[in-house]
Amino acid sequence: MSLVYCVEAKWFHEKYIPTMEEYMSIALMSSAYPNLTIASLVGMEDNITKDTFIWAFNVPKMLKASSTICRLMDDVVTHRFEQERGHVSSAVECYMKQYETSMQAAYDEFFKQVKAAWKDINEGFLKPTAAPTSALNRILNLTRVIDLFYIDESTYDTAGDSAKTSIVVVLIDSIPI
Repeated sequence: MSLVYCVEAKWFHEKYIPTMEEYMSIALMSSAYPNLTIASLVGMEDNITKDTFIWAFNVPKMLKASSTICRLMDDVVTHRFEQERGHVSSAVECYMKQYETSMQAAYDEFFKQVKAAWKDINEGFLKPTAAPTSALNRILNLTRVIDLFYIDESTYDTAGDSAKTSIVVVLIDSIPI
């Protein structure tokens, strides 16, 4: 894991803008999302076995889709803020440079990729898999959290009030049963 941060630091100091393929191979891991998902399986019910962890460590399609949603939504929503503070190139800069296109075109492409990744997550539930449903639910629910945090603005990175409002609505002012 720490190797990916070294690669990003090298890119930043050299002012290198990688291709999308280079960027995503590193950025999916530096988001720590696959590791967070795997760590969230620890201590779950008995049906989470060694085989479940092996499945997750191999980053199956559903987990890759979840990580892609996290990475691309984060990069779109925090793009301007991170560039103002001096941050490593995001997917936006990589896409714009590689395809010689506008920022809006990059955003539009990433929204298409996020939509496709949601389809991969849905497919993970509809087709037989080596993982128990509880593990699949964990991936789905963690992706839903990212979707909540990044749907319109970055409440995760910039400490906006939207995160607090969303949490209050879901946990405190929820619909009574």
